[in-house]
Formats: sequence, structure tokens, C-alpha cells
Amino acid sequence: MLMLRKQPLILLAVISVNSLALEKGPNLGKPASSKQIEQWNMDIFPNGDGLPEGQGTAISGKKVYQKYCLSCHGVDGTGDSADELAGATHSLTDIPPDKTIGTYWPYATTLFDFTRRAMPLNAPGILNNNELYAVTAYLLHLNNIIDKEKVINANTLPKIKMPNRNGFINIYNKPK
Repeated sequence: MLMLRKQPLILLAVISVNSLALEKGPNLGKPASSKQIEQWNMDIFPNGDGLPEGQGTAISGKKVYQKYCLSCHGVDGTGDSADELAGATHSLTDIPPDKTIGTYWPYATTLFDFTRRAMPLNAPGILNNNELYAVTAYLLHLNNIIDKEKVINANTLPKIKMPNRNGFINIYNKPK
């Protein structure tokens, strides 16, 4: 009878020690700073909700592109060590397909959001809002979606109709 009482106590001690170890964690990486959390915790939706203040045109965006994007994405976005962004010669149904901003991306706001979070690759998050709007305008212009003088901002960007807007299947609203 004594043996049966000790086993549950031993099991309880093992569970307690394991619980403490799990609470501490494996000590990998380092805690995110407040600035990093703020940078990553910015959602932009297709309708423009979440877009910040600021503005830009393709004319000013060309300078931003040349400084931060050209070395990876090539002249006029035609690709280099990174994917092509413009200049598609094939459609999405061709073999091989060209997945550029103009042939693939369904929303212009997604382009802004992705650029803001992930580019430039070596220093994401360094572009200010005006630079982000400007380089977004430049990339849209390279894809023949907007004129180079068009001002892009939180009001105008969501209104841009991308060529592949209806090219994706919405699995959540499928007719039954």
C-alpha cells in the first residue's frame, strides 16, 4: 500500500519540474523590442483600412527604387537576383507564367503592405510612408497600371483596380 502512495507523489514531482521548464522556454532568440512589435503589428486590408498618412508619385518613386530596389530587382523591375516586378511577356496561363505585380497581384494595397513589411530585403522597415507610397506608385506605373503623375495615398491606393483583381478563387464564398 505504501508503494502506491509514493508513485503518485513522484509523478506529481516530475510534472511540476517539467511545468517549470516549459514556462521558462528554450531560451532561443531574443525578445522583440517595442519598435519591432509596432512595425510588425500593422495590418493593411484590400479596402485600405490601416493605410498610413503620406503620399507619393511614380516620379519620386523612381528615385526610391533606384536607391533601395534596383540592385536586386533590376532596371525597371525586370528582375535580377530577385524576382521580376514588371515587364511581363507571358500571362499567368503561359508556360512559363510571368508573376509580376501587373499579372499576379490582386490588390495595390497588398503591394504597399508587403513592401512596408519586407523590403528592402537587407533592412525591412526603413522606408518612410512617403517613400513607400512613391515606390508603390513607381511599381504600378512600370506595370502600366497608373500614370507617373498620379498621386498615391491612403485614399487613392485602394481604388486602383489591379488587372488580376478577379483572378483568385475565394474559397470562403463559393456558391453551393
